Amino acid sequence: MPPLDLDLLRADDSQALHDWIEATGTREIADELTRLSPAETAVVFRLLPRDRALEVFEVLDPHDQQQVLDGLRDDRVISLVEAMEADDRARLLDELPAGVAARLISQLSPDERDATALLLGYPEDSAGRMMNPEYVSLRASMTVAEAMARIRRESVDAETIYALPVLDDARRLIGITGLRKVIITPDDTRIGDVMTTDVHSVTTDTDREVAARLVREEGLIALPVVDSEQRLVGVVTVDDAMRVLEDEETEDFAIQGASVPLGRPYLSSSAMGLARVRAVWLLVLILTAFLTVNVLQIFESTLAEVVTLAVFIPLLIGTGGNAGAQASTAVIRALAVGEVRLADLPRVLWRETRTGLFLGLLLALAAFVPVSLIYEPDLALVVSITLVAICTWATAAGSTLPLLARRAGVDPAVVSAPLITTLVDATGLIIYFTVARIVLGI
Repeated sequence: MPPLDLDLLRADDSQALHDWIEATGTREIADELTRLSPAETAVVFRLLPRDRALEVFEVLDPHDQQQVLDGLRDDRVISLVEAMEADDRARLLDELPAGVAARLISQLSPDERDATALLLGYPEDSAGRMMNPEYVSLRASMTVAEAMARIRRESVDAETIYALPVLDDARRLIGITGLRKVIITPDDTRIGDVMTTDVHSVTTDTDREVAARLVREEGLIALPVVDSEQRLVGVVTVDDAMRVLEDEETEDFAIQGASVPLGRPYLSSSAMGLARVRAVWLLVLILTAFLTVNVLQIFESTLAEVVTLAVFIPLLIGTGGNAGAQASTAVIRALAVGEVRLADLPRVLWRETRTGLFLGLLLALAAFVPVSLIYEPDLALVVSITLVAICTWATAAGSTLPLLARRAGVDPAVVSAPLITTLVDATGLIIYFTVARIVLGI
C-alpha cells in the first residue's frame, strides 16, 4: 500500500482518506501518523472506526499517543484510554503531564482506575509496572470442563489466554499450562494433571529488562509475576517484553553513540531537541579530549626532534580507539544477554588481552615493511611496537571498564565506545612517545 498522500489531507477529501484507511494495515497507519503534524494526525484519526482507532492507538509510542489525544474531544479521549490494556495505559500516563494524567485517571471506571493505580504504584523500571493485572488463571483442583468455562467467562478482559497460570487454593503460583493442552484433554481430567511445575516467574520488583529477556530467552508467551508470597498478581506478555527490549537497546545504542535517548520517534524531534540530547555528551568528550592535548604538550620536545612522528598519530590513536570500542561493545552485549557476569572479569580480561596482542602483532607485521620503505626501519619499529602495545592495552581497557561500571552500579553503555576511544587516545600517545624515546634514543 502506498504511503498517505498529503494532498488528500489538504483537500479534505474524506472519501479518499476512508478508502486509504480501509486498504491499509494497522501498523502502516500508525507509521504514517508519526510523520504527520498534530493537526493532520487528528484529521486522520477521527476518520478511523472506533475499534480500528483503538488498535492503531495501542501501536503508537506514548509521545505519539499524546499527540493524538491533544487533537480529540474529551469524550473520545476517555473512551480510548478506558479501552486500553492496563499496562499500556500506565505507560501512556507516565509520559503525560501530571495534571493531565490525574484528570484522565479520575474519569476512568472504578475497575480500570484501580488496575491502573496498582501498576503505577510499582517502581518505574520493575516487572510490576509493565505487567498486566488482567489475566485468566486456573486452579489445580479444577476439571478441564470447569477450566474451559472460566476461560470463556474471563477471556474478554484478559490480554492473553494461551498461557494459563495454575494456582493453589491460596492463589500461590504452582504451575502453568497452555490453552491447546486444555482443549485437547478430556473434560473430567484435573488441571493439576496437565500442568507443568517447571514454570518461570518473576517478582513485582524484578527489573523489567531482566523479565523481558527471560521471556525472549525461554520463548514464553506470558511470564507470571508474583508477590513476595508467591501469589500471582499479573503477567508480562511477549509483546510488552519485546517493547521493553527495544527501548533498552535504543537507549544503549544512543549512549554508545555519545548521545542521550530521544524518548520519542526521530521525525517527531526538532533540530533543537536533537542538538540538546547530543550536546551533553559532546561537552563531556571535549573535556576528556583535553587529556590528549596535555599529552601532546608534554611530548612537544620529542615531536620537535622527530617531526615525522606526527604523521602516525592519527593512525595509532584511531587504531587503539577502534580496538577498545570493539572490545567494549562485545562485553556490553555479553553483559546484557547474561553471557558474562562480574565474576568472569579475570577470564574476560585474559581473553581480551590475548586478542589485543594477536591483533597488534598482525597490524605490526602489516605496517613494518611499508613504513620501513617510505621512512626508515627505526621509525617502522616504533610504529610496530606501539601498535602491539596500544591494541593490547585498548582491548584490556575496553573489556574491563564495562564490568567495573556494572560493579559500581553504572550503566555499562556509559563507558562504551566514545569514552573508551577518548581514554585510549591519551594513553596511546603516552605509549607512542615513550616507545619513540627508547627506540630512537631521543
